[in-house]
Amino acid sequence: MPVAVVVGTQWGDEGKAKVIDLLAESHSHVVRYQGGHNAGHTVVVGDQRYALQLIPSGVLYDHVTPVIGNGVVVDLPTLFKEIDSLESRGISCSKLLVSSLSQLIFPWHQHLDALHESKLGDAKIGTTLKGIGPAYADKALRVGLRAGMVRDIAQFAELVRQRGTDAHAMIVALGGEPFDVEAIVVQFTELGKRLQPYVADTVNALHAAIESGSNVLLEGAQATFLDLDHGTYPFVTSSNPTAGGACAGTGIGPRSITRVVGIAKAYTTRVGSGPFPTELIGELGDKIVDIGHEFGTVTGRRRRPGWLDLVMLRHAVRINSLTEIALTKLDVLDTFEEVRICVGYSLNGKQLDGYPDDSNVLGEVMAQYVDLPGWKQELCNHRSYDQLPARAKALIELVEKHVGVPVSIIGVGPERDACVVRS
Repeated sequence: MPVAVVVGTQWGDEGKAKVIDLLAESHSHVVRYQGGHNAGHTVVVGDQRYALQLIPSGVLYDHVTPVIGNGVVVDLPTLFKEIDSLESRGISCSKLLVSSLSQLIFPWHQHLDALHESKLGDAKIGTTLKGIGPAYADKALRVGLRAGMVRDIAQFAELVRQRGTDAHAMIVALGGEPFDVEAIVVQFTELGKRLQPYVADTVNALHAAIESGSNVLLEGAQATFLDLDHGTYPFVTSSNPTAGGACAGTGIGPRSITRVVGIAKAYTTRVGSGPFPTELIGELGDKIVDIGHEFGTVTGRRRRPGWLDLVMLRHAVRINSLTEIALTKLDVLDTFEEVRICVGYSLNGKQLDGYPDDSNVLGEVMAQYVDLPGWKQELCNHRSYDQLPARAKALIELVEKHVGVPVSIIGVGPERDACVVRS
């Protein structure tokens, strides 16, 4: 059964959209399986740049059915702003399906997000304040509202009123600002009406597609080390971006998945707080940020840069059962005299066997590096592995040696076709 999963292997922003866009050409359905509008994907097609937050990257192909799966939390104002923006640029969203089981985000979730973050002070997590965590919390508490509820719009309006009233009382009790519940009811009643044509039983729709022989691509937001269970807790997202989350977030069972592509940058970045063993503070880090344009698609925040960490990547291979790696943004390192690769960790002079399960320990480890000479030439026009300079190949071969799976795709520029695909 031809189902592929694309998952980030670091702390996000690995360039997943570019790889998804590349793979989507041979798939009929591209499915977002978790997260919300707190993560952005950017695809460059010619001189056009498309920044996507909720709608799967495959929407740029006419033959693809883009699907928002049941594991996603959906902010309706953002969804329709994105639809309107894409359609104004000639990209049709008419085939979009939104799972009836997906949870909806409301303004009170964003109020709660900001309130909780402000109370943490210096210990803040660095959330995007989009209401993602509180929406998932409501889902776990079984008080959240699902997209399928808009099928009965009168009942939906009453449910919004009831839940909004309860949330308002809680927020005010916690010291937050009051808000107009009735205004939200009016706003979301109209948004709910607009959502109705997109709502679908996506679980059965996807199984029907698989059984008919169609290729299905499952797309995650964020990445492995922001996973609620396997990430650098508590500096994580509120869902499971790992490959296991793809099953829960779509209703597709694990035996249907035949390919798991892990996306990794040729260096590492993260946004917000949390440990970062290979972090670069200073001139070299600034150089990576400037060349790689390392600023958040959604928030505009500067990303924290560091060297490629193969201890992390090897752990991501294990957690996700990766079949291969797509190594992106190799071209960002074109001008570097030397490129460092982390191949191990030590703690108090003792070599660690693997990636630690404690974020506090991760914050104390010392990265052990292999230093490679830079290739000092532009890679952007290379389209075959044989064309790459030997020093760039040395980096790729070092990755393969340490993590145990092949590097099948190499990104050499931001453009849609700027990559090397190895057969």
